[in-house]
Amino acid sequence: MAHGPQNGLSRTHAIAAETARSPRVCGGCTLVGTGAARTARTRDDLINGDPASCPRVILVYARGSTEDGNLGSLGPLLATRLEAQFQDQGGVWIQGVGSPYAATLLDNALPRGTSDAAIREMTRMFKLADSKCPNAKIISGGYSQGAALTAASISVGLDSTPRVRNKIVGVVLFGYTKNKQNRGAIPRYPAEGTRIFCAPGDLVCEGTLIVTEAHHGYAPYAQGEGADFLISKVN
Repeated sequence: MAHGPQNGLSRTHAIAAETARSPRVCGGCTLVGTGAARTARTRDDLINGDPASCPRVILVYARGSTEDGNLGSLGPLLATRLEAQFQDQGGVWIQGVGSPYAATLLDNALPRGTSDAAIREMTRMFKLADSKCPNAKIISGGYSQGAALTAASISVGLDSTPRVRNKIVGVVLFGYTKNKQNRGAIPRYPAEGTRIFCAPGDLVCEGTLIVTEAHHGYAPYAQGEGADFLISKVN
């Protein structure tokens, strides 16, 4: 499996004007689905899981800036689809990236779009998935700063352990804050394993830190095309 930066923005999945009628998502104020979904903003299935009962699939997910829990607004939507798909096919563990990933606004301005401590923590989650459940397939995703964190953890954090990177079969990034800087790709990770969702008018995908309404419209894609892509990479 060849690794290398993928050139051009053709790998970015452009979202149609549906953005305008999508549910608004934002840190600390979004209501995601039912009351049950709201209680699932923090998931530590990997950290707490019994290695004797490993699932077929493990999702490692990074929330956006200022979002609640360790899954934020989009993580629970993605998790719901994955659990419905894999509940009778070996199961799935959902793991959000928590402290020391603080998801603060200021960390967006750092060179990699997030903190080094956050990158170390998400990298640790990937390595834990590999060591605790070596036969599980690993998938990943992130929103906004969490998308930058996911990309940095895979490309930089796992640089010394490419074997673990190679076990990540699919990645979805929503509102990718390092989209332009990384040329619509995750450096050193295959383009065919990556799906990037960047809405028209979402300026963070164009190399700025200006947040527009378009940045708040990814919920349908977390529970729709994003989940479908990850499922296809597992299957």
